[in-house]
Amino acid sequence: MYAENTANYPRLKSDVFFADYRNYYKYSGFMNDAFTFVEKAQVLDADLWAKFVHQFRSNADDHDAGWRGEFWGKMMRGAAFVYSYTRNRELYEALKKTVIDMMDSADAMGRISTYSISREFDGWDMWSRKYVILGMQYFLEVCEDKELSARIVHSMCAQLDYVIRKIGPSSEGKKEITLATRHWRGLNSSSMLEPVVRLYNITKNEQYLDFAKYIVSCGATDIVDIFELAYKNEFSLYQYPITKAYEMTSCFEGLLEFYRITGDEKHKTAVINFANRILEEDFTVIGCCGCTHELFDHSTVRQANTTNEKIQQETCVTVTLMKFFYQVTLLTGDPKYVDAFEISLYNAYLGSLNTEGALTSVVVARNPEWNHIPMPFDSYNPLTADMRGKEIGGMKYTDDNSYYGCCACIGAAGIGLVPKMQLLSLREGFVLNLFVNGLVKTHTPYGNDACFYIETEYPKNGSVKIRVEEVTGERFKLYVRIPAWSKATKLCVNGETVEVSEGYTVIDRVWFAGDVVTLELDMRTEAIYPIPYGSQVTMTHVIWGHNYMIPVFDREDPIARNHIALRRGPVILAQDSRLGYSLDTPIGVKVGEDGYVDVRLTEGEAPYKDIIEAKIPLDDGSEMLATDYSSAGKKWTEDNKMAAWMLTK
Repeated sequence: MYAENTANYPRLKSDVFFADYRNYYKYSGFMNDAFTFVEKAQVLDADLWAKFVHQFRSNADDHDAGWRGEFWGKMMRGAAFVYSYTRNRELYEALKKTVIDMMDSADAMGRISTYSISREFDGWDMWSRKYVILGMQYFLEVCEDKELSARIVHSMCAQLDYVIRKIGPSSEGKKEITLATRHWRGLNSSSMLEPVVRLYNITKNEQYLDFAKYIVSCGATDIVDIFELAYKNEFSLYQYPITKAYEMTSCFEGLLEFYRITGDEKHKTAVINFANRILEEDFTVIGCCGCTHELFDHSTVRQANTTNEKIQQETCVTVTLMKFFYQVTLLTGDPKYVDAFEISLYNAYLGSLNTEGALTSVVVARNPEWNHIPMPFDSYNPLTADMRGKEIGGMKYTDDNSYYGCCACIGAAGIGLVPKMQLLSLREGFVLNLFVNGLVKTHTPYGNDACFYIETEYPKNGSVKIRVEEVTGERFKLYVRIPAWSKATKLCVNGETVEVSEGYTVIDRVWFAGDVVTLELDMRTEAIYPIPYGSQVTMTHVIWGHNYMIPVFDREDPIARNHIALRRGPVILAQDSRLGYSLDTPIGVKVGEDGYVDVRLTEGEAPYKDIIEAKIPLDDGSEMLATDYSSAGKKWTEDNKMAAWMLTK
């Protein structure tokens, strides 16, 4: 799928390929609606913030070695991203209040944990501490109060200093970081690497860099150095002795940050190898990985199996992949990671938004006495015919007779990443990655104001108009991303055709207010077929209680090959049982000799709100209505099934 010609990639050092945090974004349509939903359904909820801080004051994770301590930091990271877009003062004040509340929960040693001292550094304690520090770091990026900023830095340092006194080489009488948990051989605790490096960047405290070096030297698990495995690149991710996708990706996020400090090319190679393995072996049509709950399991070939676990394609994995692809884009300038980010965004991520306010019925049935509230995000995404809302991922009961979940907390970060990825800055200009209807106010390489007005219905169609304003006779480069799936692309500047290159097309000119760039992307609907694989061995059987994973013989589902997926631009067209047919009845999609399907766009025929709806031609001369994957299956009930992989004759 991805072009290998790298001649037009902005191959620059990471310090000159960056997101400009001064940028101002204003979207219209469904993307702005998503921001509004996340604000109202979650991050403006003062009671929810107070509830999460309360977990720290009550040692809430002592009794089950749980992960309630992750909720606050996860949601804070996403909320800070959302605030960067909305600039909503009410949201800022809510975040400021809860940051102060969290700092006030610290004990006399500056320690912030949902575990008591007698039970600390077990279970998910280190993982949760990581998220507290990360949450504070991301709020720091939007904090307007210098005194508060200084207090936050002091708190983060106190938290990390306490950890460093307890965690480290056993030869120094400390507990090894890979043993500061009972899960995943230390992947979760080792993911502390990311905030450690980030705090070093803030403080330049050499003790923190030394601790980061120690974490890297441990290799992220107590049984194998996964960074070394990725560097040598001899094994697939699903063959690693530990295959937990979310936690492993978090560790490589930390290694990427570590590379930025040390410049060690070995670590950069490991990060890129890891990213490429995901795209090649564990990336599905909806932009997630893991058909065995949250594990790397060669999902690229397994995704059309009807025998896969129904708990799959986790939202925590989706958002973490989006953030990781964003970071690798900054690192490499390679647009294939933007292509992947966009597929995740328009399918798995937007599909997770619980815009209908549905309850998870199995949780209600199991615990009718609880105070049930809709989670703002679904935790899992179906691939073959199934329903949404099957479970609440990472659900933990809280002492107010309610509960929350890990995917619900991470969700806000997904939409918050969109502005960060959309327009990146270079020393000589800009990189336009995402085509979102609205405007971006930014600054030229000379520090002057510039504004890009983007008019488009993308991804409904492929017409994009970019109007440049507030610029007077200034030369800079504009890199326009050409998605790998667009095989016939037309690009014009002020009506004059520009030759299109793979990856990015570079427009290098003197710009004036009123200049217009028009882009016509190839939005033909491509037929995608499952990849036959017969059988294989994966590391997907978890022996709970012993912290082991063992090999599993995996056989291809014979029915898998009787499926088809339809991708129109970055969007997967999905079936929905509300559209008047049974998903269990095989269909014959009329596919042209060129591999494309001549779909017909419609308006208002689906009984629910959608981004795209289209009539798919069938072999018998009839048509079948489908919509974009993200809009399908939103009732979260057994009578509302959906499918990305459609059963064929």
